[in-house]
Amino acid sequence: MSREPLVIVGWDVGGVQVKGARVESRAGAPCALRTAVRPFEVWRGRERLPGVLREVAGELEIGSAAPLALTMTAELSDAFRSKREGVLFVMDGVREAFPRNPVFVLDCRGEFAALREARSRPLDFAATNWVASALFAASRVDDCILVDVGSTTTDIVPIRGGCLVCEGRTDLARLTAGELVYTGVLRTNPNTLAATVPVRGRPCRVAAEHFTVMADAYVLLGRLSAADYTCSTPDGRGASSTACAERLARLVCGDREMLSDAEIVKVARYLVERQLQVVSEGLLQVVSRWDAPADMPVAPAGAGAFLAAEVAGRLGLAVLPAGSIWGDEGVVLPAAAAACLLAASPEVARW
Repeated sequence: MSREPLVIVGWDVGGVQVKGARVESRAGAPCALRTAVRPFEVWRGRERLPGVLREVAGELEIGSAAPLALTMTAELSDAFRSKREGVLFVMDGVREAFPRNPVFVLDCRGEFAALREARSRPLDFAATNWVASALFAASRVDDCILVDVGSTTTDIVPIRGGCLVCEGRTDLARLTAGELVYTGVLRTNPNTLAATVPVRGRPCRVAAEHFTVMADAYVLLGRLSAADYTCSTPDGRGASSTACAERLARLVCGDREMLSDAEIVKVARYLVERQLQVVSEGLLQVVSRWDAPADMPVAPAGAGAFLAAEVAGRLGLAVLPAGSIWGDEGVVLPAAAAACLLAASPEVARW
């Protein structure tokens, strides 16, 4: 009789979402996957984290024996005075939610540590979800550039010979290296992309307010659906095309009585163009550091994988089909990647 598969659960605890992935593994190889996502803005009530984790666990039907693989980005939230405080808070929240599950935390070098050890050096575990995604990509493609465009940020990670050849490992170092671009297809405020937008043939200055986000532009243009609008809307209203147009009009201190729908669509197109340029600049900065083959392919991932693919095409880089690297894992890539990496790690074998 064949041995029952080992169930491992990966977690990606972010500042606006909690993502979980249940992976069933045989001999270190994943054989089944289930995922779940919950909106959770940590600054609005961080004490709710254990409850949110348990909700996701309930949806994934996780038992108390399942090992957990943890990554995070929530520590950067200004709900915490320091990253150290934030990392420890996330770790303690996971322990409170799952007191009997063995927990392994992924560090910035791509190594797992048991929760107790991880608490002794918390800064090594800050902002590690990109590490899980990149190592997972490297296990499937020897040479590529992972461009993971998420709701808030974009990760650009070069991979050579199945190894990460990134320059930075912390947020600060990665921002400097171009490997972290703080722009995403949902939560980014358009006023960080453009000081002016064209309106009726003239540049119009934009409002320095939180009136709208890039999700409004992408839904209005049909690049994302209302269901993809998984972050809070700035005005608390819905995610219909009409509501998105109303918010975008506010960017230039207008409304849908002052601007036609066609004029608002033109503003949305301009903002997408600016975001494409910002991601392109980061990718060009990364590529410029090393002798990459001219045909080095890009592996697009994340909620904005379509944007990553478009950037690669504009720069003359090949684009790997998403299905050639990840299938359902792409929905919650860091969480699924962490679970798959833990399944193949010696930590689980010892456990």
